[in-house]
Amino acid sequence: MANTPQTPRRPGEIALRSTSPSSGDGAAFDGGMLELPVVEKPAAANRPGQRPDWLRVKLPYGDTFRNVSQTIEDHGLHTVCQSARCPNMGECWTAGTATFMILGNVCTRSCSFCAVQTGRPADKELDYDEPRRVAEAARLMGLKHVVVTSINRDDREDGGAPIFSETIRLVREQIPDCTIEVLIPDMRGLRPALEEIFVEKPDLLNHNVETVPRLYRRVRPQADYQRSLDVLKMAKDEYGLRTKSGIMVGLGETEQEVVDLMGDFADHGIDVMTIGQYLQPTKMHLPVERYVHPDEFARYKEIGEARGIEHVESGPLVRSSYHAERHV
Repeated sequence: MANTPQTPRRPGEIALRSTSPSSGDGAAFDGGMLELPVVEKPAAANRPGQRPDWLRVKLPYGDTFRNVSQTIEDHGLHTVCQSARCPNMGECWTAGTATFMILGNVCTRSCSFCAVQTGRPADKELDYDEPRRVAEAARLMGLKHVVVTSINRDDREDGGAPIFSETIRLVREQIPDCTIEVLIPDMRGLRPALEEIFVEKPDLLNHNVETVPRLYRRVRPQADYQRSLDVLKMAKDEYGLRTKSGIMVGLGETEQEVVDLMGDFADHGIDVMTIGQYLQPTKMHLPVERYVHPDEFARYKEIGEARGIEHVESGPLVRSSYHAERHV
C-alpha cells in the first residue's frame, strides 16, 4: 500500500492509517467515510421506557440554564452538550457550566456511537475569531473551569490545532484564575499538531479511547487504540501535563477487558479516568448491549484507583466532562 501523503486531503480521498504501531483490533484500515450501521430491530433494552431507574435524568430548567443557552447562541458557538445529546446537559447548564465545541459541528469521522453530525466541513478554513468568542462567553458565564473539545478535522494537516492553542491563550487572558481542560482528537498522531496544543500547558489534557481495543473496528473505525495511548503518553512524558481519558461501557466489552484497559492507563501514567454508560442516541447508531449496574461502576472505580489511576469517575451518567472541575 502507498504511504499516507504528507498533506492530507478530504476524507474519502485518502486512506487515513495509524501513525503509530497498532495493537489488537487497531490494525491499519481504510479510514474513509463509513456508513453508520442501521439497526432495524434495536435490542429490547433500547425500547422507550425500558431504561433502568438509575438512568433517569432531570429536564433542563431555570434562569441559569436559559442564560447559558442564550450566551452560547449569541456568540455563535457550539457545545458538545447539545451536539452529543449529553444526558447531563440539564444538570450542568443549570449549574452554569458547559463544554465548548470548537472547529464547527461536522466531524470528518463516523464513529458508530456518536450523535455529532458526520461529513465534510463546508469550509476548510478555520474560524480564527472563534477563540475570542469562547473566551468572552466563558467570562460572561462566570466560569472557573473551562472545558474545550472539538470534532475531528482530518481534512486539515494541522487538525485545527491552532484554534485550540489560541483558545487556551485567550481564555487565560480573559479569566486569569480559570483552569482549562482540553478534550482533543488524536490529530492522527501528527506531532506538530499535538505539540501546538501541548506547549500551551492546559491544566488537563484529555483524550478519550472510548472503548476496549477489541471493539475499535465496530465503534471507532477510523481510530487506533495504541495511537490514542501514545498521544496521552507524549503529553505526560514530554510536556508534563496532567492527563485524562475515558470509556463507555455497555457496548459488548467484558469486565476483564475493562480491567486490562485500566492497566494500560496506569502504565501510560494517566491521572484521571471516566467510565459511563453508553446510550444509543438514534436507531442509526450501535444498540446498547447491556445496562451496567451502579454496583459494577463502583467496582471499576475501586479497581482503577487500586491499579494506580489517581481518580476514577465512574457511574451510569458519567461523561467525559462530568464534574470536570474536580479533575484538575
